[in-house]
Amino acid sequence: MKKLENKVAIVTGSSNGIGAGIVKHLAAEGASVVVNYASNKEDADKVVEDIVSKGGKAIAVKADVTKQASIDHLFAETLSAFGKLDILVNNAGSGVSVPIENITEELFHRHFDFNVLSLVLASKKAVEYFGENGGNIINLSSMGSRNPHPNFSLYSATKAAIDAITKSLAKELGARRIRVNSLAPGPVDTPSSRAAGFIGSDMQKRTEGLTPLGRIGTPDDIGKVAAFLASDDAGWITGEVLFATGGL
Repeated sequence: MKKLENKVAIVTGSSNGIGAGIVKHLAAEGASVVVNYASNKEDADKVVEDIVSKGGKAIAVKADVTKQASIDHLFAETLSAFGKLDILVNNAGSGVSVPIENITEELFHRHFDFNVLSLVLASKKAVEYFGENGGNIINLSSMGSRNPHPNFSLYSATKAAIDAITKSLAKELGARRIRVNSLAPGPVDTPSSRAAGFIGSDMQKRTEGLTPLGRIGTPDDIGKVAAFLASDDAGWITGEVLFATGGL
């Protein structure tokens, strides 16, 4: 029997990159999965097709996770398709390099709405949907929560907030058999890191030189760790920040 057989999972922001890696691994372990996307339907459908072609169960649902009404729609579609919810992975997020002189109110609220508010609203809804057997929330953090880089003050602040929320919710929800953990990747080869010019740059080479395992991560690397946290193998783990950085 697969580790996540008969489980149902939502992964926010999972049409590509780390989210796609996570949702594919949850499905491979037997979970029925919801691929959430904000605008990229084509990529979301490709992820669903890939999962279904391998015998898995998946649907794609469009939702803006910074809006309560949209989150309500996401969870309602999940219930309609699969009848329950066991796992929520709060993966949706973004961040840009911006020096302090260029930070605006709009940039501040964009970071915190997308990275923090969305997580809070989705987690609140998940608690309503989890049954008597409890549930599992995995929040995507970053090594930047502990080791911020220059020009990433807003992004790093949101990830530190995520870790604090994780620890608080783990204590708040433990009695209801709901586990809450943060998964904190290091640099990963994703469409966004490529668009930012990191892949193939001197910065990538320097980063790999500082990484004990000698390379940057892949969505597949992070997906495997998420599948572990979602499974009963991690049943005694809650309120933790698990770093997946290749030792960086």
